[in-house]
Amino acid sequence: MNDRAGDFPTLSAMPRKARAEQDRPPLRPVRLGPPDVLVERRRDGAMLLRSPHPLTPYPKNLTARLDYWAEAQGDRVFLAQRDARGDWRTLSYASTRARVRAIAAALLERELSPQRPIAILSGNDVEHALLALAAMHVGIPYAPISVPYSLMSQDFGKLKAIIGILTPGLVFAAKGTAFARAIAATVPAGVEIVVTANPSPNRPATPFAELLSSEPTPAVAAAHAKVGPDTVGKILFTSGSTGSPKGVINTQRMMCANQAMARAGFLFVSDEPPVLVDWLPWNHTFGSNHNFNFVLDNGGSLYIDEGKPLPGAIEATVRNLRDIAPTIYFNVPKGFEMLLPYLEADRALREKFFSRLKVLFYAGASLSQHVRDALEELAIKTAGERIIFLSSLGSTETAPLAIACSWESERVGNIGLPAPGVDLKLVPREGKLEARLKGANITPGYWRAPELTAAAFDDEGFYKIGDALKFEDPADPAKGLLFDGRLAEDFKLATGTWVSVGPLRAAFIAHCAPLVRDVVLAGADRDEVAALVFPDLDACRKLAPDLASDASAAAVVADPRVVAEFARRLAALAEPSRGTSARVGRAILLTEPPSLDLGEVTDKGSINQRAVLTHRALLVDQLYMNPPPPNVIVAGQSPTPTAKAS
Repeated sequence: MNDRAGDFPTLSAMPRKARAEQDRPPLRPVRLGPPDVLVERRRDGAMLLRSPHPLTPYPKNLTARLDYWAEAQGDRVFLAQRDARGDWRTLSYASTRARVRAIAAALLERELSPQRPIAILSGNDVEHALLALAAMHVGIPYAPISVPYSLMSQDFGKLKAIIGILTPGLVFAAKGTAFARAIAATVPAGVEIVVTANPSPNRPATPFAELLSSEPTPAVAAAHAKVGPDTVGKILFTSGSTGSPKGVINTQRMMCANQAMARAGFLFVSDEPPVLVDWLPWNHTFGSNHNFNFVLDNGGSLYIDEGKPLPGAIEATVRNLRDIAPTIYFNVPKGFEMLLPYLEADRALREKFFSRLKVLFYAGASLSQHVRDALEELAIKTAGERIIFLSSLGSTETAPLAIACSWESERVGNIGLPAPGVDLKLVPREGKLEARLKGANITPGYWRAPELTAAAFDDEGFYKIGDALKFEDPADPAKGLLFDGRLAEDFKLATGTWVSVGPLRAAFIAHCAPLVRDVVLAGADRDEVAALVFPDLDACRKLAPDLASDASAAAVVADPRVVAEFARRLAALAEPSRGTSARVGRAILLTEPPSLDLGEVTDKGSINQRAVLTHRALLVDQLYMNPPPPNVIVAGQSPTPTAKAS
């Protein structure tokens, strides 16, 4: 069955409801792929979904695209980053290729290999990119490792485990002194350390400039010729949101095929090379495989953004966006949320930002509807047009794009349909549809972990991503899919009723916006769902403006006005008509942020629900005490003095 067919050359040609056509300003035209799907229904209740369009050819290795663009558009800016003076330092495609070949020669001299790969401890910068490209160019795997594991952790537990799995032959850290403690605690003495600057006085280090000074040899070309689809390009460690980090093998086939899948959706990149201003970390598949590779594959320009969606760091992103107008803007929902007030307050920034923007793209979590609506209003106010918001679903194991939306959806959360070359199997499970995936973009397994690899695939070779999906319109699969939660997070109440954590968590956060940063839901084998809430303290302070600016977190969450507002919102969310599995009756506002070392939060900010419930078990017990203690907010009840929660 072909649920939707036809060619959609521009979004402005897509059908809309007559009412919406009359009332809404036009959508900026942009060429996207056709939203087509084939659906096969099996007798066992499972469904197979795939695109009717074949995947276009792709190169055998990623750096073939560097060679192509160095020849075709050698002077075009590929990488840019601010230097110590704040000026943009740029590298063209041709100069990048020359540096990559020089570094590759140095790496071959060191006899690095899959048995002795490269570990990169520091974050996004030009040297990181050059080293990574050089390693892949000659078939040496590398692993970019989360920076907080080195700089924020107290015990270096995760870093120790990762270094033990990798057995690296070379470790790179941009600033040696900043990473000195982590290196001393985790990296064996015989492993070479390479730094860009500030070597540690306690550990010999090779200057990065020494790698650059090598002369390319025939061995570089010979090694590159052997790099094929099955060559391991990199090892990306999962964030650990549902367990310990695992080393995901990323082959050249995975990365190259995934870019062909991305091009099938973003047809406009063949009209105009993409320009990105991007902060997303390269130790994650979104920033690395999706965004960095997207620029390289399409001959675009990447302006490395040193900012982050955090107080005190978002200002760097704003500064960069004042300079550079992106053609597509990738971010996590929190990034859009934190950028919004700056766009609202600064017309010049808005005009720059929207001047040539084709697509706004979010992933990693659900975007709040009010944030999307506010950005749409700003685009209309500034440019007279709406800018399409798109999303997708994937994982580190899928390189990452697997399911993607290529049309305007009427509500936030539509993740679209399988990309060309991807087979999606939906398997009925506990009243949900479990998603499983197969395609050239799927990992062959986990680094040095055969048992984990075997458990990740079903008997037909489909990767079990662990997510549940549902159709936006069950009567018309072609209207796309919605995320329906992580299966590992769902639980049963004492009544035997299943609680779908993902949708309820998203509903809670949206309902309590902007007062909530995140929430963990409890209730397994209990009578009702309750919540441990990580509040947005700045937003909560606005409910009590007479509080001192330096008031503690405990004082903020104990303020009767804050408590009353949460009680009111819980009451609205806990209407009896919603059913016990779809409402939250009690909550505790937490004063201590989630712990990285305890595994409560990943380095990208994702909450590990199981870890939070385990490490804060006493608070979970308090949620269900009768009568409730003072720190427990009950839906609809008047506030009482609140004890400190942690």
